[in-house]
Amino acid sequence: MEYFLQQLINGLALGSIYGLVAIGYTMVYGIIGMINFAHGDIFMVGAFIALIAFLILIAIGITAVPLALFLVLLIAMLLTSLYGWAVERIAYRPLRGSFRLAPLISAIGMSIVLQNYVQLAQGARVKTLPPLITGVHTLLDLGNRFVVQISNIQILIIVTTFALMTGFSWLVSSTSLGRDMRACEQDLKMAALLGVDTNRTISLTFLIGAALASVAGIMYLLYYGVIDFHIGFVAGVKAFTAAVLGGIGSLPGAMLGGLLIGLIETYWSAYFSVQYKDVAAFSILIIVLIFMPTGILGRPEVEKV
Repeated sequence: MEYFLQQLINGLALGSIYGLVAIGYTMVYGIIGMINFAHGDIFMVGAFIALIAFLILIAIGITAVPLALFLVLLIAMLLTSLYGWAVERIAYRPLRGSFRLAPLISAIGMSIVLQNYVQLAQGARVKTLPPLITGVHTLLDLGNRFVVQISNIQILIIVTTFALMTGFSWLVSSTSLGRDMRACEQDLKMAALLGVDTNRTISLTFLIGAALASVAGIMYLLYYGVIDFHIGFVAGVKAFTAAVLGGIGSLPGAMLGGLLIGLIETYWSAYFSVQYKDVAAFSILIIVLIFMPTGILGRPEVEKV
């Protein structure tokens, strides 16, 4: 039981990272009905920007961890948002009226460009960051049997993720931008006819999704301390799987799917062979889609006539 609780904590931390990335997938799909396959690489770019920002701040003498984290968060969210905006302007906006496969192919092309750009700029070797947030808290100690612990970085990841999820849910439900997003999700052409600036709304959606992905990149960097140019592909596939599992187009579904993928991976690695953790996650996805084609919290798509 103690081992189960420890893996629950580990799975929630990992699933929170997947959930933040999955929100970007589900936002873009909800508004324009297309999958942004470059989004995983935006996550990777955010992690590299955070690493560079940390190194620069340390070099100029800013070593206080709370201040450094705050500055890195601002820098990474701002610069990564620009990458998300560039993806929308280059890969999606010119092809929005084209056949549905064109933006998909373009997004895959942008993914390859971002991967190779980071590889050329930063090299193919892994980059490391020494642990900045240390310390653990014991939740359950049964002597010589097993100790259930939660680290400060796990607390930071879980709390930050749910705070951002709460704030973003408020933005979508209670602000004018959120109203525009919901209007575009229901009918993009009708929203434009009613005065909604659809280009601005879509661009801001990409910006917000990229900002959330950058936060996930920072958390990944702090949690594992190792990144390379290829992490965007792996995390992107997992986050896309999470979005589909939870119900693509649903924000709570994206977060739920991310948590489920994180828990499935963690428990499978703990009790079975770690080499097959990805097989387990994708197998659960297949089973869910067989019986629930729209995902756990997804809504059936109604064709507009």
